[in-house]
Amino acid sequence: MGLDDKFDAKTDQLKGEAKEGIGRATDDEGLEAEGRGDQAKGHIKEAVEKVKDAFKS
Repeated sequence: MGLDDKFDAKTDQLKGEAKEGIGRATDDEGLEAEGRGDQAKGHIKEAVEKVKDAFKS
């Protein structure tokens, strides 16, 4: 997994966690949902990079 790609995936996950938490705290369902989406995007990026790494070996 490339360092930049790994960083991007984690950044999306952390950003999503923050948005979800703020959305939950402020009762903003839209922000909460956006946060869950960002987290999912980060997990998908991470999975894609792991598959790429598996084929490089």
